[in-house]
Amino acid sequence: MRKIERVYREILAQALEEGEFKLTQRFLSERCETSIGNVNYALKPLVKMNGIEKRQRNFLILNPKKILVYWASLRDLERDLIYESHSDKSVREIESEMPPSKFTAYTGYKFRMGEAPADYSEVYVYSESRKVRERFPKKPGRSNIFVLKSDAHLEKFWETPLAQIYVDLWNLESWYAQEFIKVMEEEIDGILE
Repeated sequence: MRKIERVYREILAQALEEGEFKLTQRFLSERCETSIGNVNYALKPLVKMNGIEKRQRNFLILNPKKILVYWASLRDLERDLIYESHSDKSVREIESEMPPSKFTAYTGYKFRMGEAPADYSEVYVYSESRKVRERFPKKPGRSNIFVLKSDAHLEKFWETPLAQIYVDLWNLESWYAQEFIKVMEEEIDGILE
């Protein structure tokens, strides 16, 4: 994942999960483990689209939903894919047997929100691929286990942030990903009201 995406993840985590709408570039630089220059580069398009308002010592998040959609349009899941495999086990069995990981997409949503709005047949995780490979070795068949490369910033979170789950779902092609997105948008709107 590109460093600017860490900045977007943190901005959205602060707004959607912490209710914090005033941040500083220094905070983002330290939290995301990137330079102030990278933070300012990431913020430029957000200022242009009126997603944030820069002030002398900080900035205000004006429209988190706009930032979320912008990040989703930039996200490239395939670039972060480090392992995939097939398992004949059910999704529930795969989820329960998965080594310590941060679930995203369908499972991430289900674990964060309590239930899934539609059935699904793939499991996406941010994890160390070696452990997943040992538990789910390569098998012929349509892949239903996908491991995405994690990063130091994501590991700071107890669970996968809502914004990360949303942008990952946004980038999936299945019809049921759209069902998850529709429900997530309603929940995000409720958070922001």
